[in-house]
Amino acid sequence: MPGQYDVVVIGGGHNGLVAAAYLARAGQSVLVLEREDRLGGAAVSAEVFPGTGARISRYSYLVSLLPRRIIEDLGLDLRLLRRRYSSYTPLPGSSTGLLVDNQDPEATRASFDAVGAAEDFSPFTEFYQRTGRLAQAVWPTVTEPLPRRADLRRRLGDDDAWNDFIERPIGEVLERSFASDLVRGVVLTDALISTFAGAHDADLQQNKCFLYHVIGGGTGDWDVPEGGMGAVTAALETAARRAGAELRTSAEATSVTPDGQVRYTDGGTDVVVSATRILANVSPSVLNGLLAAGGHGPATPKAPPPEGAQAKVNLLLSRLPKLRDGTVAPDAAFGGTFHINELYSQLQQAFAAGAEGRIPDPLPAEIYCHSLTDPSILSPGLQASGAQTLTVFTLQTPHRLLTEQNNDAMRAQLQQAVLDSLNSVLAEPIEDCILRDDRGEPCIETKTTLDLQHALNLTGGSIFHGPLDWPFAEDDEPLDTPAQRWGVATAHDRILLCGAGARRGGGVSGLGGHNAAMAVLEEGGDERDGMGRVTSQSA
Repeated sequence: MPGQYDVVVIGGGHNGLVAAAYLARAGQSVLVLEREDRLGGAAVSAEVFPGTGARISRYSYLVSLLPRRIIEDLGLDLRLLRRRYSSYTPLPGSSTGLLVDNQDPEATRASFDAVGAAEDFSPFTEFYQRTGRLAQAVWPTVTEPLPRRADLRRRLGDDDAWNDFIERPIGEVLERSFASDLVRGVVLTDALISTFAGAHDADLQQNKCFLYHVIGGGTGDWDVPEGGMGAVTAALETAARRAGAELRTSAEATSVTPDGQVRYTDGGTDVVVSATRILANVSPSVLNGLLAAGGHGPATPKAPPPEGAQAKVNLLLSRLPKLRDGTVAPDAAFGGTFHINELYSQLQQAFAAGAEGRIPDPLPAEIYCHSLTDPSILSPGLQASGAQTLTVFTLQTPHRLLTEQNNDAMRAQLQQAVLDSLNSVLAEPIEDCILRDDRGEPCIETKTTLDLQHALNLTGGSIFHGPLDWPFAEDDEPLDTPAQRWGVATAHDRILLCGAGARRGGGVSGLGGHNAAMAVLEEGGDERDGMGRVTSQSA
């Protein structure tokens, strides 16, 4: 007789833990199955470089979309740190760059002037005031049932902004708003994180990616989790265990059925359990494979295969490298997002190169330095020595470039392309700053999209589990069931999405887990969501 649970969650990443914590707190019996020997999925920290004493956020690295509501509801012991600087972007071929200082608008104005973009300073300020109003309209809805398109448009109350960001390719508003190739590129980068797209693509995937990057917290700020991404997982694991959820690692689901049966392996033993509801904290593609293994049809409609568009490079440095720009301190330049070869024209050329099956040259990428904001991830000795971590995230490098046969060679080529691109804007080779681990190896690690597929079961290396959806329902879209209303429905009533593949599920947000939990509680007839809030029944 199989074990019986109210809910079985497949996948112990951060969304699965959020769902488990909410549902267990509401009195439901919850089993979480994680195929790896640790929880957290992509939200983990590790001593990537042996013997160095640096615990690096190996995969995901910043937090913007995790609502304060989830942190407070679950009592998470989690501190998010705000960065002073937004970004620094060297002007390729020059000894100057654009520094956007969140605390000093006059310094930012002077920096615009230094890169020959003085006329774009006011439009830049006005542009982000517009995205701020968009964020204030959209953000409060992400932890509620899906609003409809027309309702959200009315809530925004700005048809021009709605058309520019939702209806028309984002390239149009960028080209209309800014004259500078550099300024256009700085803004476009937020539309291209793990999204292989051109600025004028008709499917608007770039617009959707941009929207999620500017709405977080109602401000669009990207924060540093103190202690690294592993601190996020640790806080969620504590909340789920405290609530009574059963969490099993090294337990890989092998099949599911629409009637609630889940088969998994545990230490070589084949185990079958049943559940009233199955929450899939895996990509829709992986869920469809589990259903096929159980002899059943797919849970989600046929859609384009997931395709990530990034390589991630982690480095541990003895110190920050010297800049060509002598007017900007390295700790300011690396204190926000450091853009490399991300002119608007370069991003468009890189998209064309990727579409032709080539690694872009120069390779657009952006850098984040966790340890400047949060040195706690470094040992006391590393902190005293001036060591720093860097994380590099490439753009316009689609999964289609990778195969099982060429992955090792492509990883090496992508890593070298990152170093070459970075060196093109530095005053010294970055290699001169890279520490060595206790084996004498350089402290540099590169992960391709195929590596992410192998390590994290991310189909196509897509951190979003597939193409992004708008955070609203179309006006004629059925919203008859709780799962539909919360954006977590599949073709099977007992199976819900609770990961990044859910509507509003991308990024380290917990939204997929939160919204799946709310749908389960509403399905069960609960008038309250387990936290004392009355759930909305309106579409």
